[in-house]
Amino acid sequence: MFLIAGPCAIENRDIVLQTAETLNRLCYDLGITLYFKSSFDKANRTSASARGVGMEEGLKILQEVKTQFGLPILTDVHETWQCAPVAEVADVLQIPAFLSRQTDLLQAAAVTGRIVNVKKGQFMAPWDLGGAISKIEQVAPHAAKEGHIWLTERGSSFGYGRLVVDMPSLVEMRRFGCPVIFDATHSVQQPSSQAGVTGGNREMVPYLMRAAVAVGIDGLFIETHPDPDKAISDAANQVRLSDMKALLEQAIEIDKLK
Repeated sequence: MFLIAGPCAIENRDIVLQTAETLNRLCYDLGITLYFKSSFDKANRTSASARGVGMEEGLKILQEVKTQFGLPILTDVHETWQCAPVAEVADVLQIPAFLSRQTDLLQAAAVTGRIVNVKKGQFMAPWDLGGAISKIEQVAPHAAKEGHIWLTERGSSFGYGRLVVDMPSLVEMRRFGCPVIFDATHSVQQPSSQAGVTGGNREMVPYLMRAAVAVGIDGLFIETHPDPDKAISDAANQVRLSDMKALLEQAIEIDKLK
């Protein structure tokens, strides 16, 4: 089982490098393969709040993480024109959940030759991801066989201001033959619950994580921050960096049993 982790948004260089250094050391000690994740632009915000440092500065910081710690990089793309320059730094291009049906974006990411991580939209059934895979394979016919398509579960809409995780969806998604990842932090979001700002409940992260690992996943996605309550994005559901060791130790033990 591999780990995708890092701060939700790139706020500044110091936070990113501090988090990368801590996660790199921790994952080395635990024997976990780490993909460092952080977003240079949070373009899907509920309100017009802080979005990150932007693509140019963000890619410089992510390249510094890659060079200094030797870590593979995962980051979001929101526009087709972003895919080629982002692929020069990132090893995995992530399609945000709200954009998971956008044909041009899926295909622009695929033609870079990088891994494409498709986050299942909150409005999609697990079997609907077959459409996204088909779109990618129109321009990259062997992408799935080569392990270049990843699928991520991040919860489904349940009324207003609530997400739920359908654990059998992890089983359904496995039938495509692509690596399946569970996003433990976005799954505890509470969309638009705080006067137009997305809230969340990080206390629920360990419970959902343990359930998903027990069902069987290939990767675990956890956003983490040294002081999450002060983060510019997803403050309520990011895991405190100092809590990551205990959380990952639980995941490893359950994965061994499974």
